[in-house]
Amino acid sequence: MLRGQISKIRGIDVLWLIFLGGLALLSPVREVHKQVTLLAIALVQIFEPRLIAHLPRRGPSYSVLLKIALSSLLIAHTGGAVSINSSYYPIYYLPVITAAIYFGPLGTLLWTALASAAYCSYLIPALQEYELTSSGKVELAIRILFFFFAAILVNQFVMESRRRLKESQALSETLAESNRQLKLAQEEARRSERLAALGQLSAGLAHEIRNPLGVIKGSAEMLTQKLQGNTPLAQELAGYISSEVNRLNALVARFLDFARPSRLQLQPVSPAALVDRALESVQAQFPAAGITVERRYAEGLPEIMADERLCEQVFINLICNAYEAMNGAGGKVSVAIAPAEGESVPGVAVEIRDSGPGVPADLRQQIFNPFFTSKETGVGLGLSIVAKIVDDHRGSIQLKSRPDEGACFHVFLPVKPN
Repeated sequence: MLRGQISKIRGIDVLWLIFLGGLALLSPVREVHKQVTLLAIALVQIFEPRLIAHLPRRGPSYSVLLKIALSSLLIAHTGGAVSINSSYYPIYYLPVITAAIYFGPLGTLLWTALASAAYCSYLIPALQEYELTSSGKVELAIRILFFFFAAILVNQFVMESRRRLKESQALSETLAESNRQLKLAQEEARRSERLAALGQLSAGLAHEIRNPLGVIKGSAEMLTQKLQGNTPLAQELAGYISSEVNRLNALVARFLDFARPSRLQLQPVSPAALVDRALESVQAQFPAAGITVERRYAEGLPEIMADERLCEQVFINLICNAYEAMNGAGGKVSVAIAPAEGESVPGVAVEIRDSGPGVPADLRQQIFNPFFTSKETGVGLGLSIVAKIVDDHRGSIQLKSRPDEGACFHVFLPVKPN
């Protein structure tokens, strides 16, 4: 334990010990009270950081008070018959500078005044036997003024250092935020590249698949007509072929929606009306879901220039995902709409939050990737198409919630896309 304490002694503590040891070797050397007082000052100086760390609010005041008291004791035991004449009076610089380090300008002046008053208190017993001459008054005034001069000078340096530290911290926070935004932009760029490449591939495959699907569908319908009134099993199987072809055709249509460039038909649209229609559409799909919907719309919402059909599809997909996340067990969907700024562009922010299980941390970076899904059914194009539509409107979409706290999708749409 002793070894651990020794290892914590700082280089500045060693300098303090050397400085105070030098004072101990000066006259009067055999004054026991002087040596004990110097030892106490050394201990206060060494353990001051621990005191302030333990008592951050009151610690600096305790430290300055202790140093004023110990400085006064040192003056009392080194001044001979007239303590105020002690050559050790500069020891008061110690509490004065300590106050300048830990307090603001006003606090520094108050503590310096208290230290000066402690020093001047030795005039009271001295004046009972001696007279204060003019030169003595000048000398005392010079000493007191130098106390204040040192206090102001050190405090000015400390305040400037604090100001520069705050500026450095603010700059560091700005750089950290810039780096975070840069990483988000890089992720968005990589996602856009993947979307473009997969879009081209999807378009080619969809066109190649759609042609034989049409042949299969036509053949199945002809076969159904030929088998009417004949073998029931064969007619049923032909019906299966036709229905599955319809399902595949719908899937191909989704691929094409994802792949083809959006032809936006922009017009002024009320974001609140868009979201309300999307809510009504999803509620009609899940009539028995037992979901409570909370609307929080700001007043005076601006209209956005958007493709009404595509943007309604965005909110239908997001709200539908929120309903499905709660798996028919009831819950709450909160929808908030408010004016917002995105990269210095005015717009509207729509937040859709559910009370479901949320998105696991290991999936959060992938949910907007095409063909990624955590559902047992589905091909993972829903959120990819949503992200594509929002990107085409020069907006942004983010998953802002934490794991196990439900999902919260934040959609920003500008008032006027560039």
